[in-house]
Amino acid sequence: MPTPYTYAAALPDDHYLDGNALAGLLSEILPGDPTLHECRCPTCGSTEPLARALVYPNCPGTVIRCPHCAAVMLQLTTTPTATHLTFTAQTTLHLPK
Repeated sequence: MPTPYTYAAALPDDHYLDGNALAGLLSEILPGDPTLHECRCPTCGSTEPLARALVYPNCPGTVIRCPHCAAVMLQLTTTPTATHLTFTAQTTLHLPK
């Protein structure tokens, strides 16, 4: 049964983008349109396309949070020599064939 779509409560000083901001960064390391890949939150269990995620680009790296409960799901860090995609425990990213 699909989870009704609601954004997590944000504080007035939160500065986040939607998951479409990830398209350029992730297209270099994931196949297809990365914003369409579904990501399962380890905290609330909701599954949504990355396009709906809350993206905080001004953290150490880029932090990707669940749009339902605001739990951290992924962190993307780019260094001069590599790109690091870090998953929190039990986060699942579905990559279709």
